[in-house]
Amino acid sequence: MSLEDLSSAARAQQAAPPPRRARVGALDVLRGFALCGILPANVAPIANTGDAMRAVTAGQGVDVLGLLVHQRFFPIFSLLFGIGFSLLLDSAGDRVERPRMLLLRRLLVLLVIGSAHLFLLWRGDILTVYALVGLVVLLPSTWLPRWAVAGLGVALVATSLIIQGGHYSLVPGLFLLGSALTRYGVVARIERATWGPVALCAAFAAAAAPFVVAQMMSAHDALVFTVAGLLLAGAYVTGVISLLRTPLRPVLTAAFAPLGRMALTNYLSATVIVKVLAPAFGGAAAGWPPGRIVLFSFVVLAAQWAISTVWLRKFRYGPVEWLWRWATWLRRPPLARRP
Repeated sequence: MSLEDLSSAARAQQAAPPPRRARVGALDVLRGFALCGILPANVAPIANTGDAMRAVTAGQGVDVLGLLVHQRFFPIFSLLFGIGFSLLLDSAGDRVERPRMLLLRRLLVLLVIGSAHLFLLWRGDILTVYALVGLVVLLPSTWLPRWAVAGLGVALVATSLIIQGGHYSLVPGLFLLGSALTRYGVVARIERATWGPVALCAAFAAAAAPFVVAQMMSAHDALVFTVAGLLLAGAYVTGVISLLRTPLRPVLTAAFAPLGRMALTNYLSATVIVKVLAPAFGGAAAGWPPGRIVLFSFVVLAAQWAISTVWLRKFRYGPVEWLWRWATWLRRPPLARRP
């Protein structure tokens, strides 16, 4: 090979973007698992079009959903958003000269998607909140050292609990904690962790137990309700990670990963499905018993799982994820899988 050929090959190698990093399978499973808890919590608010912002809270009595679902999965999604943001920043840093501009576009596009969902379909949309908090909190935090991000995340969560600001006020702190987990390398080691998640799951469950009991005895205490939700969310996350290190991993991956890989598409489409199908289940959804909500959610999620599974056999991304990625990188990513 001539010197000129070597020089051309070197230039081509430098111009080519580095290979994409492998997906973290555990995160897809966690997203799908969280989606399965988000939907039962949202069915009544989405279907109750006359009062779209109505949600089940601690003041509406204690039931199975109140103990195990409501405000237990929302923190997981918020944490995962912060994790995904920092993972993308790390990946983009190897592929573009101005990675923060790429993240800025990503958040602005999410704001457009969320605003359309908010004003056209459901006033309880969370994507708009995520985009705005991302712009105000997550993006500026990329200039801070990781210890400052972690400390600020803890401080914001604690402040939210002290002032009892509600679940939206928890978002900034959870975003930063998720980002810190990535920047400290915890997420990179998540697939190799064995006993750490088991110990954390036991600790979270033990810490949550008295708050869950207190919630059963005093359903009107919003602080107890919120703390129980955060601690149970921690138990859920570490419990799933622990199970992924067992022979149940293939089952969990098959059950949750397709939903998680198309989480944005499934979140948005669930709103349409609930609005269309809920009237067929009889009565106002706000008055449905927990069993009916669980059954309805199972039907919707089963349909989404089937569609997601078939779709991902042929395509790399969900349809909304593909458009979001296109707008983020300003170039069209390949959609179809190679035969």
